[in-house]
Amino acid sequence: MAYVYVKNKDDALDVVQEVAYRSFKNIDTLKKPEYFKTWLIKITIRCAIDHLRKNSKVVQLHPEYEEIIGSDIEDIPLTISLHQLVEELNEDEKSVIILRFYEGYSFREIAETLTIPLGTAKSILYRALAKLRKQVKGVGIYEE
Repeated sequence: MAYVYVKNKDDALDVVQEVAYRSFKNIDTLKKPEYFKTWLIKITIRCAIDHLRKNSKVVQLHPEYEEIIGSDIEDIPLTISLHQLVEELNEDEKSVIILRFYEGYSFREIAETLTIPLGTAKSILYRALAKLRKQVKGVGIYEE
């Protein structure tokens, strides 16, 4: 999850280290042990966003493009375009899209992870999908 946000192995490891520190420091705030994974993901997202804000003046190269070029994916331009489109979303929209489509979370799990109402999670997802469709139409990839 950290790598999905920061797009750099070293930065992701820094975020994971910060997550470990914060989770050990605040373990007493975990009320239900069955939500441990959700609690860690929430901390990871917050740490990753904090890291991005702190380093917002640094221009990051996209190392995932090197991975894509070296892979067996047949439609490399489409894959790169989708990554770029997701990167243009705001943090809330990106979080919901990643949790829903990359991690396979339900709306309820997304709402619990991001500590937002269920209806808000749904509206953020649909707003993000509408933005993505609009952007994709502009690029000429998407046809209805």
